[in-house]
Amino acid sequence: MQTPQFVLIRGLLRDARHWGEFKHVLQRRFPRARILTPDIPGNGKLNHLTSPKTIADMTEALRGQIGQQQGLRLIAISMGGMIAIDWMTRYPDEVRSAVLINTSLKNFSPFYHRLRWTAYPRVAKMILTAILQKKIDIEADILALTSNCHGGDQKLLSCWQRWQQQHPVSLSNAIHQCLAAASFTNLLRLNRPVLVITSMADRLVDYHCSARLARVLQTDYVQHATAGHDLPLDEPEWLVNAIGAWLHSHKADR
Repeated sequence: MQTPQFVLIRGLLRDARHWGEFKHVLQRRFPRARILTPDIPGNGKLNHLTSPKTIADMTEALRGQIGQQQGLRLIAISMGGMIAIDWMTRYPDEVRSAVLINTSLKNFSPFYHRLRWTAYPRVAKMILTAILQKKIDIEADILALTSNCHGGDQKLLSCWQRWQQQHPVSLSNAIHQCLAAASFTNLLRLNRPVLVITSMADRLVDYHCSARLARVLQTDYVQHATAGHDLPLDEPEWLVNAIGAWLHSHKADR
């Protein structure tokens, strides 16, 4: 029996550590699974590298980290979902299934859905903070904007701030990642099982982006009523249960 292999792909400015409890919950649900958490260049342990300017080049960087394999189950959030879509499109033989969490594409959703207008003031504040070289302060804004359950969690915030100090993301790399995400388009000719999951209470990205993506793909769709953009952080147990049930229904967990 083949050992399941999950590849967890994070988004803008985040790294493998930000999967937090979700990774452990997933491991308990699939005790035999191998869980891989590559970092986008410029983030986490690869913060010394230059971030690619395109989603396609990010895909190549992640593939280079894990090696060319088959039967991969991709679980990806936000910009990571764009990488997963590109991966499935160009290397379908390597991917067995994909779960896309709170992601969006330029050619299917307007800019004011991909970044909700209510988030503009906080995003502007984050940009100014980055320019002033106070990156540690950005983490509080990111947590407040992406989580509906942990906005006041000082212990978690301290962890995120410590990680930022250990592996800071440069302003130029942040710009590269933002431009790559903003410009990515895809015709979505996918021939692997896909589950689209969204948070209806996402304050960063309008959940209609995911709903529209699921309609275009004519694929399975699940939504959570109260979680924030960082669904793996807010509801790890719920998310793993939803993924597990879907994989089982497609006999993809064997």
